[in-house]
Formats: sequence, structure tokens, C-alpha cells
Amino acid sequence: MPHIIRALTACALLSSLAACVTAPPPAPRPNPQQIADRRLHQVDGRIDNLGRRIDNRVNQGYYAPPQGGELHHRLEVVRREAHDMAAQHGGGLSADEQRVLNEELDSTAHAIGE
Repeated sequence: MPHIIRALTACALLSSLAACVTAPPPAPRPNPQQIADRRLHQVDGRIDNLGRRIDNRVNQGYYAPPQGGELHHRLEVVRREAHDMAAQHGGGLSADEQRVLNEELDSTAHAIGE
């Protein structure tokens, strides 16, 4: 008899614990504008990082200042393109636009010597 009571108590306890376990609510999805804004922010961040690398290379003597200036100019052209594209979409970039800009930044990064 005590075994039956223990078994019933264990079943009741397990079922009450199982009722407490629920799936978490789904995370809210960011709206498309937030995603587009994040893409622009990522491109700007990459441009800033590449600019710092150029400055470091010039300071270390790998490049003459005029060559560093040319590389900075390339980055500013890409930044201007990014912001022109973003202005057409209310402040952000589409995935295709980000891909094109990243390809341009890849070629600049290669020129910097990454």
C-alpha cells in the first residue's frame, strides 16, 4: 500500500512540474527598417575600421601619407555611396546594396594589405 501512495504522489508531482514547463514566447522580430538601419551601421563600422588600419599603416611607415590619403578617399567614396543608397530607402540599406558595398570594401581592404 505505501508503494502505491508513493507512486501516486510521484506521478502527481511530475505532472505538476510538467505543467510548469512551457515554451518561451517567440522573440519579437525587428521590423525591416531596423534591419536596414543595422546594415548601414555595419557598413559604416567597417569603413571606420579600415580607416584606422590605414592610419596605422601610414604611422608605421608602410605607406606614404599621400598613398594613405588615396585609400581614405576610396573609403569616403564608399561611405558617400552607402549614405546615398540609404537616403533612397528612408535611412537603411537592402541586403543587395550591403553586398555591393562590402565587395567594394573588400577590394579596398585588399589594397590596404589585409
